[in-house]
Amino acid sequence: MTGVVVIRLLFLASVLVGLLSGCSSLAEKIDLAELGGEETVPIRILSLGDSYTIGESVDSTDRWPVQLADSLRQRGISAAEPVIVARTGWTTDELAAGIRQADLQGSFDLVTLLIGVNNQYRSRQVSEYQEQFRSLLQQAIELAGGRPQRMLVVSIPDWGVMPFAQGLDREKIGAEIDMFNDINRQETLAAGARYIDITPDTRRAAREPELAAADGLHPSGEMYASWIELILPQALAALGGKNPDG
Repeated sequence: MTGVVVIRLLFLASVLVGLLSGCSSLAEKIDLAELGGEETVPIRILSLGDSYTIGESVDSTDRWPVQLADSLRQRGISAAEPVIVARTGWTTDELAAGIRQADLQGSFDLVTLLIGVNNQYRSRQVSEYQEQFRSLLQQAIELAGGRPQRMLVVSIPDWGVMPFAQGLDREKIGAEIDMFNDINRQETLAAGARYIDITPDTRRAAREPELAAADGLHPSGEMYASWIELILPQALAALGGKNPDG
């Protein structure tokens, strides 16, 4: 009798192990997200540029990439704090060097690029800008996981309307900025990325002094907020997988 009991116990144990194993396999097939047991992974945003992107002369919370992330969160999109690779005074080649030095890992869900004002300010050649901008744009698209639709290019602001430019040839500055923007727009659309023209909005600073930061050269947080009104729809479209509207 004892031997029979032992055999039965071993049989029951094997059945129990099988049931537990089956439950484990079943659990693996259940979508934990449906049960609310899996947190949404925040999207990663990378912003590349110069003083406009780093937010020279404004509080860090007023930087437009930070405002963009905040605006996405307000619309129910979980977004991490943006990774910013930018420095005041950078030209296209200096930004390229900065990207290499940053040693960015993985891909980003949204990448922004705003660069060129210092190329214009230093009287660099437009042809040089076009070549270097094209290379930067390709790098940025790669950082967006090879998805040009996740790439946002923002036009260069017109610093000629700022108090800093008093006594300078404002019309010449504006014309040169337009020339550089013609290049970055052309390259952006050719690459299938998204282009946001904020330049006309920046020219409001000529009659609205509150749109200039304390240094008289860079935008205020209020101006950056107005940029977001133009950038956010394209960011939402990018994250929603819609095609750029050009």
